[in-house]
Amino acid sequence: MPKMRRKGDLPTKDCCVCGRPFVWRRKWAKVWEEVRYCSDACRARRSTAPRASTHGSERPREPSAGDGPGAIPR
Repeated sequence: MPKMRRKGDLPTKDCCVCGRPFVWRRKWAKVWEEVRYCSDACRARRSTAPRASTHGSERPREPSAGDGPGAIPR
């Protein structure tokens, strides 16, 4: 059985949305390098948070007439 670690000894990261530090969790063991958000709430808010674009040619998609909740399918 592996030796127990103290919570203070676990690695930490800062959330890229809220900036709060969060601690490694066992369920993230295999994907720790990919984890960027401290919670599902921050993951949901990621589109509203300002972020640096690595592609200068990206533009937001133009809404079409069929988009939106009031759109009538034809």
